[in-house]
Amino acid sequence: MNRRSKDILGKPDWSFNRSVYKSVGYSDDDLNRPIIGIANSWSELVPGHENLRKLADFVRKGIYRAGGSVAEFGVIGACDGTAQGHAGMHFILPSRDLITNDVEVMVEAHRLDGVVLLGSCDKIVPGMLMAAARLNVPAIFLPGGPMLGGVEFDGRKSDLTTMSEGLGMLKSKRIDEPTYDRLEETCGPCSGSCAFYGTANTMCCLAEAMGMSLPGAALVPAVYADRFRMAEATGKAIVELVARPTFQQIITRHSLENAVRVLMATGGSTNAVLHLSAIAAEIDIDAGTMMQIYARFSETTPQIAKVNPASKYNMEDFHLAGGIPRVMDEIRSLLNLDSPTVSGKTVAENLDLRRPAAQQNNDVISTIGEPFSKLKGLAILRGNLAPDTAVTKPAAIDPQMHVFAGKAKVFNSEEDAEKAILGGQIVEGDVVVIRYEGPKGGPGMREMYKAMKYLYGMGLAKKTALITDGRFSGTNNGCFVGHISPEAAEGGPIAVVEDGDKIIIDIPNNTLQLCVEDAVLQQRFKNWKKPAAKFTKGYLGLYSRAASSADKGAIITIK
Repeated sequence: MNRRSKDILGKPDWSFNRSVYKSVGYSDDDLNRPIIGIANSWSELVPGHENLRKLADFVRKGIYRAGGSVAEFGVIGACDGTAQGHAGMHFILPSRDLITNDVEVMVEAHRLDGVVLLGSCDKIVPGMLMAAARLNVPAIFLPGGPMLGGVEFDGRKSDLTTMSEGLGMLKSKRIDEPTYDRLEETCGPCSGSCAFYGTANTMCCLAEAMGMSLPGAALVPAVYADRFRMAEATGKAIVELVARPTFQQIITRHSLENAVRVLMATGGSTNAVLHLSAIAAEIDIDAGTMMQIYARFSETTPQIAKVNPASKYNMEDFHLAGGIPRVMDEIRSLLNLDSPTVSGKTVAENLDLRRPAAQQNNDVISTIGEPFSKLKGLAILRGNLAPDTAVTKPAAIDPQMHVFAGKAKVFNSEEDAEKAILGGQIVEGDVVVIRYEGPKGGPGMREMYKAMKYLYGMGLAKKTALITDGRFSGTNNGCFVGHISPEAAEGGPIAVVEDGDKIIIDIPNNTLQLCVEDAVLQQRFKNWKKPAAKFTKGYLGLYSRAASSADKGAIITIK
């Protein structure tokens, strides 16, 4: 049994430590059991985390039933939704590395025998998975589950992001104010991670794909009773994981490759590229290797799932159609089937035991023989505008816009672009360029979520494109390219794009091209000056100095 806690709890030499535990209320019997941490990112600020306190109670029950003792501790978790469109978004991506360090510190300082990671939302999930990879101790990730869809709006069930689309519609007089006000009350009907296939749900699905969650854990809605049964089963499973004679690391290159396959097969969030690279870095897989994997798998993985924003179906529909177990079974021939998982079984063994779908809907999950698309749920682009890569999501882009050429409209911040869009300054054929929003320049690589939603609301989603060294939300659709590397603040070519420059986005050929002669670009670079850092103090000051580029996962590095 992997009892790390015994190293610091043996009598008489470690009786001081035992007295510390006993002052909290632990007994001798408690201290003779494996001590399992519950890293809980519960708060009243985040819909996806509001139910985690109750889930922790069920995890606790499972741990006790399996013979373990519980040591619960808190973890920060900021809401991407609340932070959208203002200075708060600078903190969201950087919070991921804080979460990683936080979990590492608590598990190592207290020599916990294992840990259950409770989270649901965009940066919390990858931060916890990065910690699990770094720690290499028994760990299981348990998501809180997705929210149910809201009232029907614009041809599909609404979700929280519908408000931003609705604002564009309100500004362009496509809906009236009472309709918009009613939407505010009905688009988010309950707790849970957002009802669309954005970064939060993508990362929960990829945690399951890489074997870090029990089969089916990613998509059971937050309000389903099955979510609580899953929590109890997770508590029992972590004790069983600790009880094995030797612990086998779950996060490996093979399990990450399985996650990339599922990412491509389901058309998940572009942010997953950033986060999987960051997780890979924790086990010493370099960014170049991961980029090669993304590019290769993009060309060889059919897209067999279509969920909002790629279709009208939401996360509950995805779950009822069979969820990640069904997706993985369909692409079984492409997976590393012998990879271990936290269930104690291999990927193949888990798939052999999967339950039939509750409502097998082939419009949500198709077959490998009849996919929605034969390739490119996500795509990696390169070109003179993105020498070190950029990322886009063909699964959420109308096929007619997979090749788009237009004239640049350049903005040096998200806020300036949003004002221009809502002010009617963007017209058909424009390529909106938003720069100085990368990991260092932002800092924090903010999401250009609202800008894309406003274009949709203004009726321009299929008539314009948007490119940025920042990021996008997994709910965005339209023609968009993000993660442009090198970023503007590091002197990447996006820094010298000017209004009127022709830009070509060519997804079939994986290119992003600025149609300006090299000699002209060289002259522009001679006149370019690196802007002053926006933040020099506090955590953002540190992050802006230490963050790596987007193609390297935007992780904090010390040079």
